Amino acid sequence: MSSNSVEPAGPPHADRHSTGRWSIVARLTVLYTLIAFAMLVLAAGFLHWTLVVNFNRQDAQFLADKVHLLRTILSKAPADTADLQEEVEWETASLHFTKYYARVLDRRGRTLMETSGMSNALPAALFPAPSDATHLEAHAVSRQSSGHQRFLMLSATARPRDGQGQREIQVALDVTPEDAFLQHYRRDLAWAVLFGVLFSAVAGAFVARGGMRPVAELTRATDRISASQLHERVAGDGWPKELASLAKAFDRMLDRLEDSFKRLSQFSADLAHELRTPINNLRGEAGVALSQSRTPEEYRRTLESSLEEYERLTRLIDNLLFLARADSPTTNIARSRFDARQAIEAVREFYEALAEDGGVQLRCEGEGQVNADPILFRQAVSNLLSNALKHTPRGGQVLIRAGRRADGGVEVIVSDTGRGIAAEHLRHIFDRLYRADAARSNHPDGAGLGLAIVKSIMALHGGSVEVQSEVGKGACFTLIFP
Repeated sequence: MSSNSVEPAGPPHADRHSTGRWSIVARLTVLYTLIAFAMLVLAAGFLHWTLVVNFNRQDAQFLADKVHLLRTILSKAPADTADLQEEVEWETASLHFTKYYARVLDRRGRTLMETSGMSNALPAALFPAPSDATHLEAHAVSRQSSGHQRFLMLSATARPRDGQGQREIQVALDVTPEDAFLQHYRRDLAWAVLFGVLFSAVAGAFVARGGMRPVAELTRATDRISASQLHERVAGDGWPKELASLAKAFDRMLDRLEDSFKRLSQFSADLAHELRTPINNLRGEAGVALSQSRTPEEYRRTLESSLEEYERLTRLIDNLLFLARADSPTTNIARSRFDARQAIEAVREFYEALAEDGGVQLRCEGEGQVNADPILFRQAVSNLLSNALKHTPRGGQVLIRAGRRADGGVEVIVSDTGRGIAAEHLRHIFDRLYRADAARSNHPDGAGLGLAIVKSIMALHGGSVEVQSEVGKGACFTLIFP
């Protein structure tokens, strides 16, 4: 395979899986439809149940009223059968839309009076046992006749005043028309539910598309932003409440990306400059040495000068590799508890000769136990101390002080009486390869990575580094270990 071949971005099934997912509009539409279906079914079921209950209650009350009327007739005028006959035979036959039947039996079960044709349609044995209760609505039962008609039946006892013995009253109401009405009603409810679900699906799709329109607009707004247009923003105003926070978060992300992109571009330019300088020096020295014959001593001086450049390149590469490892989320450090003052004294002794040569007084104060990586701790203090000695003129002093903080942590302060740092540089001095112009001209051997390494070391420990400085009055760096 050639080196120019392009590997696929992912397994083929990943695209098929992603395209097979339902859109948010489809999900919302289905959800709206299911909710509407459930509500319509519940509403239809409740209405049907209510109608059935009302029909049964009204029919039972109708039969109970008829039984009460017949009881009243039998109790007031048991010998006069005219009123009883009018109610049993003629009243039931005069009703056009309500088929109502009534029968009166003696205590032996013989029929004394009944509605015409009742014996064929509703034999006496089909009725339930008679009840002597006052409130009879609950004793009504539903039975089906031989003609496949449904009747609501009620039986009750009656005691005439003439002492002729107990009577049994049987009444029945044909509820077959009500069943037919309920059947048509259920069919109408089913059609209503069906059309309601279809309407809910269409309305749900319309509402979901309208609700998701701001998301599509937000997508179009973000599509316009590219690496060359990181200065553009989505703008958090004008969006719905649910998307306003997302738009603001996206703008904050763009701010961080733009800042990181600028830092990366500046880092790349500075790195190219830092690498170009020693390489040009090496090329120049080699070219001069090879331009004509040289003495062994001249070649030796050329090699020694080249060795210094190689060492500078080695330090630069080592520092960059350390920063790269420090940025990795999997980087672990070997913490241990040790005496901060003792570790600082070891660093001071290493730089004491350099301080004496520069005429700078170097002092240590304070004490404290710190929980940190000993090697990284000494490297952070060493970088700050080296930086302070470079920028402190002869006759000045550098103080390293350790102490315990109120929150239980430990702080290490490195202060000097040097030239100080201008305010416009304070926010950038911990950036990689960043150096103020004065520092670059005075110390061309520096790479601008010392303070960046200090910041990375403190980040690995979960701590921080702070700086305070004023031009002409020196600088004060504080390492805060949790």
